Amino acid sequence: MGVPPKNWLVESILCTLCCCLPFGIVGIVKASNVNSLWNAGRYDEAYKASADAKKWTLIGVGVGLAVNIIYTIVMFATGFINNLQ
Repeated sequence: MGVPPKNWLVESILCTLCCCLPFGIVGIVKASNVNSLWNAGRYDEAYKASADAKKWTLIGVGVGLAVNIIYTIVMFATGFINNLQ
């Protein structure tokens, strides 16, 4: 039986709220399956769902950070931020 896998639910919710909505939602769906699969005795599927939840959460964080960095660079390059002062 062993130790249940991490479900990544909190991280997926934070990713959804702060970084990237679409990938965060996929992470939440995958994370919500982990505990139910584990309790049903489907251990391999629970570990797979945990890995998928981690993957989608980290992709969401990465995409969110990349978009914010690109947005900031574009704003500086166009002089938009300097015009606010």
